[in-house]
Amino acid sequence: MSSSFFTQTLDFVTQYTFYSGCVTFILGIVGNAINILVFSQLKLFRGNRCAFYLILESISNFLFHFVFMTLTIFTSIYGDDGTAHFPIWCKLRYMLGPTFAVITYYMICFTTIDQYFSTHYRYNFRQICTINIILGSFFDIQPLVGCVISNEIYLQYTSFLYYPVLIGLLPIVITLFFSLLAYRNVRRIVRRQLPIVRRRLDRQMTAMIVIRVIFFICLVLPYNICRIYVTIYPISRDDM
Repeated sequence: MSSSFFTQTLDFVTQYTFYSGCVTFILGIVGNAINILVFSQLKLFRGNRCAFYLILESISNFLFHFVFMTLTIFTSIYGDDGTAHFPIWCKLRYMLGPTFAVITYYMICFTTIDQYFSTHYRYNFRQICTINIILGSFFDIQPLVGCVISNEIYLQYTSFLYYPVLIGLLPIVITLFFSLLAYRNVRRIVRRQLPIVRRRLDRQMTAMIVIRVIFFICLVLPYNICRIYVTIYPISRDDM
């Protein structure tokens, strides 16, 4: 293929990254801010455990979008993310990114688990989940490649545990399994003697969580498949 094709492709990817980053940044900041305000201010959700997990997820998403989507936008504009000039930012980037990702993914897991238990017909199951119930030194700036993971053990951890398992298959399996169980519980709520307001809230929260899980799986699964493929079949410089 001609060099002009690769140049055009690179230009397209750059433009796509910039504009999609802007849209994602705006929607992410506004949407998560609204979630935080709604679930923390409305009396209906105060004391609700699922609302508590959704607030934590929204805070984590808000910080991730504010820090990393801003970085993506500035990189698209200036062609430099600043990590080559600031070692502390290089370390923080790889510390905060996985932290926010794990928090977000497992808050989604916790909401589905909690919704399953909170809608269970057995009282002791409903009492299992309650509201009462952290490597940055492994990253460094390498002169030839920039800000990368320099520790071999941690590199193995990110390649074979963090990406494919912690933010890969495990959250998908947990959210899918418990959201289906919660949905089954909600269909049985009619048979239980519960206040109408409580039954309506359980239905609304379960419906919202199930929809959230569907979007979560549809958006995360392609990325995880790509990461697993790259891990199994790494791309060398000879392939580029």
